[in-house]
Amino acid sequence: MPTKRTPRVQRASRLATGTALCLAASYGLALPIPFLAPVLCALLLVSINRPLSLKAAVVLGLTAMLTTGIGLLLIPVLRYYALSGVLLIGICLFVVFRFGLRGGNNLIVTFLTIGLTMISSAGVADFDLALMVIKALVAGLLLAIMVGVLSHWLFPEQDNAPTPPAAPTLAADEVDRVALRATLIVIPAFLLALIDPASYLPIVLKAVNLGQQSETTSARNAGRELVGSTLLGGLLAILFWCALSLFVHLWMFFLWMLLFGLVLARKLYGLNPGRFSPGFWINTLITMIILLGQSVQDSAAGKDVYTAFAVRMGLFIAVTLYACLMVHLLDQRQKTIPGI
Repeated sequence: MPTKRTPRVQRASRLATGTALCLAASYGLALPIPFLAPVLCALLLVSINRPLSLKAAVVLGLTAMLTTGIGLLLIPVLRYYALSGVLLIGICLFVVFRFGLRGGNNLIVTFLTIGLTMISSAGVADFDLALMVIKALVAGLLLAIMVGVLSHWLFPEQDNAPTPPAAPTLAADEVDRVALRATLIVIPAFLLALIDPASYLPIVLKAVNLGQQSETTSARNAGRELVGSTLLGGLLAILFWCALSLFVHLWMFFLWMLLFGLVLARKLYGLNPGRFSPGFWINTLITMIILLGQSVQDSAAGKDVYTAFAVRMGLFIAVTLYACLMVHLLDQRQKTIPGI
């Protein structure tokens, strides 16, 4: 392990420590949907290499308000005009993904997508469930911001650290196609959540993550990137659960998350070079957190953890295979019909 604190070492340590701290704090405070806070924290630390300024924190707060407001406004439309509501949400998702592909902040895209899908689908079944999702989103965001500031204090970014290269921008004629592809990936999971929000909300979060990951994935490596990261995330969740079962304690939860987070963060930032993209490793981390978080909640509720995990993992794989299908179909359509 490198002894010199290079920018990449600092970022990897910051990501692992921040995610582990946020996970422990979220479960220690018994927040609703506790795995949402570490997911948001990981996305925040990956997206921004400097602590959030007051202006940026206000913008994120306003985004959270807009997110929850949109989700609540769409509930009556979905309840009384279901087809029109689904079509409207599909159009909104397309606009949001298009905004992200044209240079918009990925964190804002994530919040807006969660509001359009998770909050609205939860509210159709039970308004109190929608309020719980809103509470989880706001509390998770506040906790992620505070832990992010603490993580930057523990592992500060060096003043002379090089700025990470900007993500390559798509050609103007590619933006609409890729945004449509991401929208089609999210919609089926959203429809499942309309049937049973309590069971399928994690699937929606996974589909949102896949939709954003697919924006930088080509048909040639879709299977390796999307399916591979999902399977690896599931395998790591199983190993994490077995390790945690040796001694069940909140501090052990934190320490194991720190260890697994360090392994994945080193891969993500190229400290252990490999052939997979950073998107592969962040998707693996998020998949592991979601699966593990749901298993912990199942255990606390007295459910059969292993059966629930098998069903959830099967749904994750199904959603991922569907995402690969959309990537292949739309890429093939572009080749056969130029300009699309």
